[in-house]
Amino acid sequence: MSPAGRRGRRATDVGALIRGAREGDARSVARLISLVEDASPALREVAAALAPHTGGAQVIGLTGSPGVGKSTTTTALVRALRAAGRRVGVLAVDPSSPFSGGALLGDRVRMQDHAGDSGVFIRSMASRGHLGGLSWATPQALRVLDAAGCDVVLVETVGVGQSELEIASLADTTLVLIAPGMGDGIQAAKAGILEVADVFVVNKADRDGADQTVRDLRYMQSLGGRHSEAGGWRPPICRTVASRETDNGIDEVLARIEQHREWLESSGEGDRRRSERAAREIEAIALATLRGRMGDVHGSAALDALAGRVVAGESDPYRAADELLDQL
Repeated sequence: MSPAGRRGRRATDVGALIRGAREGDARSVARLISLVEDASPALREVAAALAPHTGGAQVIGLTGSPGVGKSTTTTALVRALRAAGRRVGVLAVDPSSPFSGGALLGDRVRMQDHAGDSGVFIRSMASRGHLGGLSWATPQALRVLDAAGCDVVLVETVGVGQSELEIASLADTTLVLIAPGMGDGIQAAKAGILEVADVFVVNKADRDGADQTVRDLRYMQSLGGRHSEAGGWRPPICRTVASRETDNGIDEVLARIEQHREWLESSGEGDRRRSERAAREIEAIALATLRGRMGDVHGSAALDALAGRVVAGESDPYRAADELLDQL
């Protein structure tokens, strides 16, 4: 059998891939995520097989402007979590290559300290132009890592900006990283990240301006917002110096994450977020399916006929759109 034939055969053997992932086989996990990213015809079968094994992983999102040290902080968090005996998955969503469509930073060279650890799975995913800072396939990739037995999944996004706030709807706990001297105080207010953060991390806190950055964050918190509601969660502000040589402050970040997890459970907010996350995922899949069907009718005789009626004044675009949807 040709190599291409063997690859096609493996792609359809979903049961074997699921069993391999559940047993901690990194190749099976990687193959399942590839099926997700490639929108394989087997994707529905994969999702159905994964469903009974999901719901146990804690999802932690990391976002922030480029240069604040997201990858270094992620590496430090992985070290601390592994020291505590927890299995960790990392999804690092990179800008897409304009040529290949793949993750521009590839296998995330800066995280290769953990490459030989069987308790860590690291995967770079391409955003492929998606504005939210996350790949469209990220939710299903999270399910793969969850089913593979990861206790914690860290999702590192491209960055933060006006359109890049989706991580808050995907993660249980969202860390917003800010570094002194980068104008992030203004950026925080403009991008609305005060509404996104569950924990603020002032990284590179050994630099001049760290104290001012903390003061700016506290001032902006005092202005109110989602986190000012009675009984709500007020995002703590942690200082870290994360580098290859030191992980100062990382233990405090993990302690705050644990406090937030406990609050999510006691307040019922965790259940609400999970339900909202599932609803968004269902909606996204439904819209993607609809777009696919719309592609099938583009240029079709039915669409041309409806367009002709609108041009002739015999119908209007809304009525025509309703008729088109009825045909779908």
